[in-house]
Amino acid sequence: MTHPADQSAPTAPTAPASGTTPAHLPYGTPDTPRLAVRGEARLDVDPEIARIAVTVTARGTDRTAALTDLTRRNEAALTLIKSHGDAVEKLETGTFSLTPQLTEKGRHERVRAYHGRVTHTATLNDFTTLGELTTRLADLDLTRVDGPWWDLRPDSPAHRAARTQAVREAVQRAREYAEALGARLDALLEIADLGAEGAAPPAGPAPRSFAGYGAAAQESAPALDLEPQRQTVHAHVNARFTMTRPAL
Repeated sequence: MTHPADQSAPTAPTAPASGTTPAHLPYGTPDTPRLAVRGEARLDVDPEIARIAVTVTARGTDRTAALTDLTRRNEAALTLIKSHGDAVEKLETGTFSLTPQLTEKGRHERVRAYHGRVTHTATLNDFTTLGELTTRLADLDLTRVDGPWWDLRPDSPAHRAARTQAVREAVQRAREYAEALGARLDALLEIADLGAEGAAPPAGPAPRSFAGYGAAAQESAPALDLEPQRQTVHAHVNARFTMTRPAL
C-alpha cells in the first residue's frame, strides 16, 4: 500500500541577519533631524597668466616665394617671442596653411596667388613684458596679434581658497539653522563638491588686435600699458548634517 508524499509545512519568515542596514530614512527622525544646506563662495583675484595669439601671413604669385616669405616672417616672430626668456611660459603652434587662390573667371583652373598663414599662442606670466612684446610683434611685417586673454593656472591657490570658503559657509549656515531651533549640529553625513568653476569673464571690451601691414616703423613704438582683468572664481558645495533634537 502506497502512502501519499509528505507535504512540507509553511516556512516562517526569517529575521534579517545581524548587522543588516535598516531602511534609509531620508528625512531623519524627530530625535536626529537632518539638515541640508548649500555653501557658496565667490572670489575676485588678479590673473596669473595672459595669452596672446600671433598670426603671421604671406602672399605671392609664386608658391615658393610665398612660402619663403612666410618662413622668414615666422622665424622673426618666434625669435622675438623666445627672446623674452622665462616670461614666456609656453609657446605653441596652432595652425599652418598655404592656400592657392584661383582666378574668378576662365574655363581653366589658374592660380592667381598663394596665401600662407601660421598661428602661434604664447602664454606669459610677466605683464610688463606682455605690453612690450605685444607692441614689438605688431610692428613686424604682416603680423597680427590678438589678445590678451587673462586667466588663472589650473592649480592656482585661488581655487582652493574658494572651495575652503564654500565649505565654511555651509557649516556656518547649518549651525545658524540649528541654533534657530534651539539645537546644535551633531554630525556631518555628506558633503558633495560641485567643483570650483571659473565663471565666464564679465562682459567688457573685446580683446585688442594689433597688426602690422607695412614696413617697420622708423623708430620702435612705445610699449602698451595693459591693465590685467581680475578673475572671478566660484565654488559650490552641498552638505548634509544631523542635529540634536530641537527645543520646540
